[in-house]
Amino acid sequence: MKLTVVGCSGSFPSAESACSSYLVEADGFRLLLDMGNGALGGLQRHIGLYDLDAIFLSHLHADHCIDMCGYFVARYYRHDGGRSEPIPVYAPADAEQRLTAAYDDTPSPGAMGEVFDFRTLTSGSFEIGPFSVRTEQVCHPVEAYGIRLEHGGRSLTYSGDTGACDALHSLAEGTDLFLCEASFTYGKEDVPELHLNGREAGVHAARAGVGRLVLTHIPPWTDGERNLADARAVFDGPAELARAGAVYAL
Repeated sequence: MKLTVVGCSGSFPSAESACSSYLVEADGFRLLLDMGNGALGGLQRHIGLYDLDAIFLSHLHADHCIDMCGYFVARYYRHDGGRSEPIPVYAPADAEQRLTAAYDDTPSPGAMGEVFDFRTLTSGSFEIGPFSVRTEQVCHPVEAYGIRLEHGGRSLTYSGDTGACDALHSLAEGTDLFLCEASFTYGKEDVPELHLNGREAGVHAARAGVGRLVLTHIPPWTDGERNLADARAVFDGPAELARAGAVYAL
């Protein structure tokens, strides 16, 4: 299993990175976790436009899904004159309606559904290609899911956006790589059930006994190095900041 960080900025793109988007590959299957602002451009540095096999959208805030509108255009109006088969999109229930409204000019009713096969997320276990998948609804103002992927005896857990919650701990328990949001700064922002800070991400990682912690979704106004130091103060395993283009082999 291979993880490539396509984008890792929170809320809006930074000068160095697009918003949340992570490419996970195994056995030739390519799954994208989120497609936030700027991610479609970044994705093409790693694979071709039509090489994805499935997409997971953790929730429907723009910094996690808005480039799906551009991807709709790319798949609906293919430059080679062909038509892409609908790609599975695992997302909260109203994803098709929300993305159609965001695009606001689809060529016909239901056009989004002609290129995206929307599959409604709930908490549970299922398969996506070669991956064994478990999803849990996490703590955020909108319906949001974390995801755990397992393949070949290795595991990756992605928090999506969440505040501190038992569901995230359960999902991450014993995982090899924990890709965890750390939007807030410890001692500065304190908004329950919205985002984690670096220390909270470290507490979750320590409690869950994860192998490696990678902090992500850090907005341009947040000091990532401070968040990393706060995480390391409570988690003694390997910990680092996500960087666009970084690759992890699991």
